[in-house]
Amino acid sequence: MRRSDRADLAGIGAPHILREYALIADGERGAVVGPRGDFSWMCFPRWHSDACFATLIGGQGTYAVTPLSRFVWGGYYEHGLIWRNRWVTDEGTVECREALALPSSPGRAVILRRILVREGTARVRVVLDPRGEFGHQTVRRLRRGEDGTWRGRIGEAHLTWVGAGDAQRVADGHGGRPLVTVLELEARDSHDLVLVLDTDARGDPPPSPDVAWSETETGWSERLPAIESPTARRDARHAYAVLSGLTSAGGGMVAAATMSLPERARRGRNYDYRYVWIRDQCFAGEAVARVGPLPLLDDAVRFVSGRLLADGDRMAPAYTVDGDPVPDQRSLDLKGYPGGTDVVGNWVNQQFQLDAFGESLLLLAEGAAHDHLDADGWRAADVAAAAIERRWREPDAGIWELEPDAWTHSRLICVAGLRRIAAHQSSARASQWLALADAILADTAAHAVHAGGYWQRAPGDERIDAALLLPIIRGAVAPEDPRAVATLRAVAEQLTDDGFCYRFRHDERALDESEGAFVMCGFLLALAYAQQGDLVRAARWFERNRAACGPAGLLSEEFDIVQRQMRGNLPQAFVHALLLECAATSAPLVVGDGSEP
Repeated sequence: MRRSDRADLAGIGAPHILREYALIADGERGAVVGPRGDFSWMCFPRWHSDACFATLIGGQGTYAVTPLSRFVWGGYYEHGLIWRNRWVTDEGTVECREALALPSSPGRAVILRRILVREGTARVRVVLDPRGEFGHQTVRRLRRGEDGTWRGRIGEAHLTWVGAGDAQRVADGHGGRPLVTVLELEARDSHDLVLVLDTDARGDPPPSPDVAWSETETGWSERLPAIESPTARRDARHAYAVLSGLTSAGGGMVAAATMSLPERARRGRNYDYRYVWIRDQCFAGEAVARVGPLPLLDDAVRFVSGRLLADGDRMAPAYTVDGDPVPDQRSLDLKGYPGGTDVVGNWVNQQFQLDAFGESLLLLAEGAAHDHLDADGWRAADVAAAAIERRWREPDAGIWELEPDAWTHSRLICVAGLRRIAAHQSSARASQWLALADAILADTAAHAVHAGGYWQRAPGDERIDAALLLPIIRGAVAPEDPRAVATLRAVAEQLTDDGFCYRFRHDERALDESEGAFVMCGFLLALAYAQQGDLVRAARWFERNRAACGPAGLLSEEFDIVQRQMRGNLPQAFVHALLLECAATSAPLVVGDGSEP
């Protein structure tokens, strides 16, 4: 390795625009990979644990495989969340296959990287610099064995690295000494790197690369269903893969893999989404139910039922994947992603969100519709309905997690949930739930219908809100109800621009000056138009919003339509859930013959 090859490591951890990142995940954790083959983010052992690669938010720690020649970059997914970086260089074409190995376990992560030269030659630099505590703690006791295997400690985790026996420790100018090596490969050569992080010092040795790759390919093949959609089959399968990759063995699905990525630069809107939001879990389960009684539906029902049975009407809006409370917010003393901060934890742990109980009933009803709701599920439905009966008059934070108010969406989604679950229950209990739904609807209609005939945000807030489309889609009122028709018209007229939809108007400024368009809201418009039978508009909204991504096909919460950039954490699970639901809806969002590659 030449001095020039190893001296300049400064650019390895530099941030990229969000559309250039890919995600590999195994359900228990995920790694965010940039176009320079740089792992910019990964927490271990679980989603909500400290990061060991943290350059995404201004910390230290990375794992990079990067061509030394100048290159143009691309990539694609194969077999679920197996990602393939691809670089066309001056000397040839080189790829790096990336995956977190399956089957996974909560205490052990196996990172597979296979470098392949498709044509010409390649000189590839490999850098490993794991850090504990979001980059504050360097690796300890790092030693190379006689067989070329590196072993060390990162906090309480044990590290084993195979495939880079000639790596050297090089000062990086930031107080660290990463392992660095340069591989020189010819056409059709391949080289495997296997990195194992394990909480158990007596854990299994690193697996054979060929065996690990085969098991991972098989694992993803078994996870992914054959989704028969009239349109967007590839995107639908990818959305399911993303949701699966974000779902732990306990059934909990994190809202996103990342934290603190800004929705608006320097506006303080930076959140930690590495937790399970009950609402988002329900969105995912309901979307999967449109495809069939697949494992992700059962996972969602199991996790949400468990939280209802454990916490009753005090169910929190979000939990860790283990079902534990979300920690309070705090700062990590890092620079953050450019324009962002370094917030860990989430203030949602102090909120009451009424709509979570309505969404829970909608999810449990989908389980019942597929005959996948057991005795615990029905008990959970009783708990959710009782919670709504006791608390529906209380102000809540609502779907957008704002100051408590009598949010119309929260009440109407409870109406939808009560009606949906009642369709699968005995007459006596169904009558009780339907009566409660009617009472909530009547009270909401008396106080939250705008003079223009549409549902307004709250009794004291006359603005329209795109979230109000969701209770209509879910059956709170009939699609032909004048209030439903007027609400769809108001959202389209007041909250849309250039094929994208915003949540609500913050003030008199132009929509794009206060926040980005919400991709989920664009998908809600697609579903709402499909429900009304307007398949042309539905298809247009679906196609426009599913394109708000980068090469990896990952979607974030917001899309800046002026700069055409993704904003917020990624991948945002509920956005992928709504994409899947649009693709799999029983009213096909398709114009023409529906053909798609």
